[in-house]
Amino acid sequence: MSFITGKYARIDVRRGGRTVNEAFQQMAGRLMVALDYPDAQQAEQLIRQLEGIPCYIKVGMQLFYNAGPAFVEQLKSRGYSVFLDLKMHDIPNTVRGGAESITRLGVDMFNVHAAGGRSMMSAARAGAEAAISADSSLAMPLIIAVTQLTSTDQTTMNTELGIPGTVQDAVVRYAQLTREAGLDGVVASPLEVPAIRAVCGSDFKTITPGIRPAGSATGDQSRVLTPGQAIAQGSSYIVVGRPITASSDPRAAAKHIIEEMIQV
Repeated sequence: MSFITGKYARIDVRRGGRTVNEAFQQMAGRLMVALDYPDAQQAEQLIRQLEGIPCYIKVGMQLFYNAGPAFVEQLKSRGYSVFLDLKMHDIPNTVRGGAESITRLGVDMFNVHAAGGRSMMSAARAGAEAAISADSSLAMPLIIAVTQLTSTDQTTMNTELGIPGTVQDAVVRYAQLTREAGLDGVVASPLEVPAIRAVCGSDFKTITPGIRPAGSATGDQSRVLTPGQAIAQGSSYIVVGRPITASSDPRAAAKHIIEEMIQV
């Protein structure tokens, strides 16, 4: 299905070898809008406002635990790419089963915690492969690992979590472990993307929350960049929640972010 309607459906102006419409579609596909809502009804209000923008939709714990698999299936039926953000972290066999169930939903991306170790992460891939083996109509989702939450600063990491060194050291170490486990990429702050790419290569995906447009509040995020800065750093995808969901005009906010991404 075609998402592009209105203004961007009609523009066909060349910019840097691409039309504006092409550039908008490409960058919109790298924007993940976080549906940080308690129920499907509130989430639906935002989805209606974003209609026509081909962004990724990120479904997190609160919404998924309330609305369930049916909500994810509804998003897929409407043509959205879905990142199911449940951050699995358990024994390998349990994660394998969880990954198999998640893959059956048809999601495009899901995640685990890198802190679970190589065997646990490999089990997630095995679970996804088992689901696809049983149903050839399914596509292999991207499987990524959380390194350090963007709310974690170095003091918290060193004194509360007991992890020595800098945040970047820990993130890069987890990224290397994730690659060795056969997963597709990591969730990390955009500040760490260049270091991750230096050791894991340009094909290794980097999904970066902690994105705040210029002038917006940082909230509970400790390691942040603007959308344009994150793309310039090499982020594969950026995750944006409150700057869109809490905006008085979420559609305009999303378009503004995409336009900033295009300018890089």
